[in-house]
Amino acid sequence: MTDKLIIGRYIPGNTIIHRLDSRMKMLYVFIFMILIFFCNSWASYGFMVLTVLIIMYLAQIRFWFLIKGLTPVMLLFIFTFIMHLIVTKGGPVIIDLKLFTIEQNGVVQGAFIVLRLALLVMISTIMTLTTSPISLTDAIESMLRPLKKVKFPVHELAMMMSISLRFIPTLMDELDRIIKAQTSRGSDVTAGSIFNRLKAIIPLLIPMFISAFKRADDLAVAMEARGYNASNQRTTYRKLKWKLRDSIGLATIIVVAIALYLLRN
Repeated sequence: MTDKLIIGRYIPGNTIIHRLDSRMKMLYVFIFMILIFFCNSWASYGFMVLTVLIIMYLAQIRFWFLIKGLTPVMLLFIFTFIMHLIVTKGGPVIIDLKLFTIEQNGVVQGAFIVLRLALLVMISTIMTLTTSPISLTDAIESMLRPLKKVKFPVHELAMMMSISLRFIPTLMDELDRIIKAQTSRGSDVTAGSIFNRLKAIIPLLIPMFISAFKRADDLAVAMEARGYNASNQRTTYRKLKWKLRDSIGLATIIVVAIALYLLRN
């Protein structure tokens, strides 16, 4: 499972999506996430899925590659769908299981919520796949720069978010090595009942936490040894430049919003 996690990873490329300003991509994703919550029909959700597929095509990201990246959160999707089947009532009864009934509204609402979660994960994953962690840090710091007037630690926040995002694939690789080491000693975390699998996770968590704290300590020592000081005024090697293509790209979200409004009504 760990080799399928793509959230937080960056894949270098020279597509039009890669070349867009990181600030524009963050704004686009933020507005797109808000628009997803206004979807209320199969047509509106279908349109948002089509939009994501077009963005994937422009970024030259393979569909099945992105779908495999959803595997680690698939359990959340299944749990959410099942809960809606049980809790949400209304419409004709599809299945009567005596203890509870599965009704049409439960199926529809469950499918809508799963689609919503999948779209949120997919659009944010596309952003991280096409934007380097350094560019994301610069974008966050640039967009939050006005908060410096009220003494808000903008640079520290941007740095923490960037490091956290960068550590996701690193820690997943570390977890994969721990699982292989445990397997070589005769422990199999992928076999047995659910209870046995949960028990097998505990021996993984301890070395995982130790490794995470060690990596954090090594990073802190390395930054301190290089004289890093967050309070100093820092310059950047790569300057963010807003170009015409960024304005055109951001304007497309207006088209998406208008189309979504028409589909809702």
